[in-house]
Amino acid sequence: MTAPAPTTPLTPAERRIAQHVVNGLPTGQIADTETLSHHTVRAHMVSLRRKLHCPERCSLAVVTHRLLSANEATAPAPDTPAPDLSTEQTNLLKAVAEHTKPLDIARAANMAPADLCAALLQLLADTGAPDTTRLVARAHGWNLLTAQQTSTVRSGASK
Repeated sequence: MTAPAPTTPLTPAERRIAQHVVNGLPTGQIADTETLSHHTVRAHMVSLRRKLHCPERCSLAVVTHRLLSANEATAPAPDTPAPDLSTEQTNLLKAVAEHTKPLDIARAANMAPADLCAALLQLLADTGAPDTTRLVARAHGWNLLTAQQTSTVRSGASK
């Protein structure tokens, strides 16, 4: 494991797009909110992924984690107190924040790949998050994920 490469600062326009991503908005809604074309939003997403060293196929949960870790976006204010997660759930949360492929998530969380889906569904239910992107954003808001608590594996294929 190595530390992630330093990120390149985002432009103000990219930072606005990044904040919408962290807030869980889909591309179409971001375009409508910012009165931009879908193509422009996608171009900003490509640029911010490049600046964050996130491969094209990297999940939005990983992008969200990198945005928040780099202080390029702000985590939404928690509307509930942080849940009391087990060690296994905390490890799964960290794995989801750092990896995209299910097999890589399972390995990083030290669990059998066959158990991943059920464990992830339980984690989402326990945190009240509708998806992994908002799970990671909420976890940052609860201070469950920080740069010191996670370490990113630098292998583009696994992100």
